[in-house]
Amino acid sequence: MQKNWENKYIVFFDGDCGVCNFWVQWILERDRNDQFLFASLQSEFGQKFLSERGLATDVFNTMYLWKPNQYYLIKSRAVLQIANLLGGIYKLSGIGKLIPKFLSDKVYDIISRNRMKLANQKCYLPTPHQRKKFIEV
Repeated sequence: MQKNWENKYIVFFDGDCGVCNFWVQWILERDRNDQFLFASLQSEFGQKFLSERGLATDVFNTMYLWKPNQYYLIKSRAVLQIANLLGGIYKLSGIGKLIPKFLSDKVYDIISRNRMKLANQKCYLPTPHQRKKFIEV
């Protein structure tokens, strides 16, 4: 586990979801500034994050982006901020912030409801460097 996780952005995701694991892999491959860490919502760390904020600890269909001691974002706003932080061409996703949150979250929810149908669960094996980016692997 990474020791200085307070200085990183932490992505919480459904560890049992193929779509979620695809996106974690996608972020890992583009995280050239080494700014993201990852934790499944089902992990002890993920459960602590949820319970400390009064969020449901048995619902895993939402992605969270947490900047410790600053903020956390959910659903479409988390996705857009991740893209923005990756920089480069992905900063263009900032245009998505022009779409009202209730509409972009509606699209997020449709994808989330169907996520188990969209991708098979795949066993992703991170590189040793990428493995260090997971909290409680």
